[in-house]
Amino acid sequence: MSTEPSPQRLASERAAAPPGSALEDARQQARSAELARARRALLRHPLLTEAGPDPAALTLVRRHASELRAWFADETGWALLVGPESARLRKAPADLGDASRPARSGRGQPAFSRRRYVLLCLALAALERLEQQTTLGLLAEHVLGAASDPALVEAGIGFTMERRDERSDLVAVVRLLLAHGVLAKVAGDEQAYLDERGDALYDVDRRVLATVLSSPRGPSTIATADHDERLAALAGQREEDAEPATPAAIRRRLARRLLDDPVVYTAELDADEQAYLATQRPQLARRLAEPCGLVPELRAEGTALLDPTGEATDAALPEEGTDGHVTLLLAEHLAAAPDAWHRLEELEDHTIALAAEHSTAWRKAARTPEGARDACHDALARLAGLRLIERDGDAVRALPALCRYAADEPTVAGARQPGLLTGEDAP
Repeated sequence: MSTEPSPQRLASERAAAPPGSALEDARQQARSAELARARRALLRHPLLTEAGPDPAALTLVRRHASELRAWFADETGWALLVGPESARLRKAPADLGDASRPARSGRGQPAFSRRRYVLLCLALAALERLEQQTTLGLLAEHVLGAASDPALVEAGIGFTMERRDERSDLVAVVRLLLAHGVLAKVAGDEQAYLDERGDALYDVDRRVLATVLSSPRGPSTIATADHDERLAALAGQREEDAEPATPAAIRRRLARRLLDDPVVYTAELDADEQAYLATQRPQLARRLAEPCGLVPELRAEGTALLDPTGEATDAALPEEGTDGHVTLLLAEHLAAAPDAWHRLEELEDHTIALAAEHSTAWRKAARTPEGARDACHDALARLAGLRLIERDGDAVRALPALCRYAADEPTVAGARQPGLLTGEDAP
């Protein structure tokens, strides 16, 4: 059933609510709120399907597909594809070497390793050739067949699925595809396959499968063997395709960074982009923030578009739980000396001391020295992903945006101030 109102209904509603009326204003506000919600959802989840991760947002994207498609194309140059079962925003990071937002099979799960990424690509290729239904075991057989390619063997990549860790990597890939709606479980359990005591059956949604790859061109059409050149070509960033440095092209480049990166530091931009921001930064920030329901923050060091709803971001600070607490405490520690480089060993020792101090609040695993070190590494990875710190090998330093987490000495409201009272204390 279509979610769009009929032309007759729209006409009667407009007649009943003349322009400028309170009812028409309320409708416009509701429509603007729906568009902002849809934009935020697409920024956080460039692939939306009926299976998740936000089916309600997919409904809004379908409802306003034409306007959303035009807005993203004009402001960022990103293409938005909306189909019957999915919506795909084809965005690419400004820095193709940015490893701060890896794939994960679920919240709190480990980041994908190189081996898992290879398995993901092989699984996608295998699913293109399989029937509408497949089992995990059959998928593994096709992945093993594809992994025998001489080029992969020469690169030192091989799988047997005889070891539990290899099966665990394939299960992580399958769970990622389940989360994106490429696969839908019919029966069975991944854990049974992992333990070698059973299998799982899935439906394959080919229309969603076709949208997983965000590249504007097929990998097989890229002739170069150089890794960086192939990556740039996959992202559509070939030199011959580069836009001239017109104001509109510079605006779109900056918009892509502002909408995708937590913070954009002015010193990291090229001369054309810095010159554009020198006169157009407030206007550009408003132009992007208002349609998305974001809040612009303009500082001497850089610019950020903040999301008070949390719907457009995949990493929050502060955040509840042990990991969030460790991250916040390390942020405070680093922000206290913003110009100093800290050795990783020093930060590990500091986290071990924090574990002893907060032993009643942290989870048990994080209270051991080894667990505290792991928590320290995870926290630093999160801070780096949020563009709050920079790392140079085992050295860490705060970036300007981290200084908001510096803590002053507490002031107790109503506390007695020495020297203000004479004689007996006031009641």
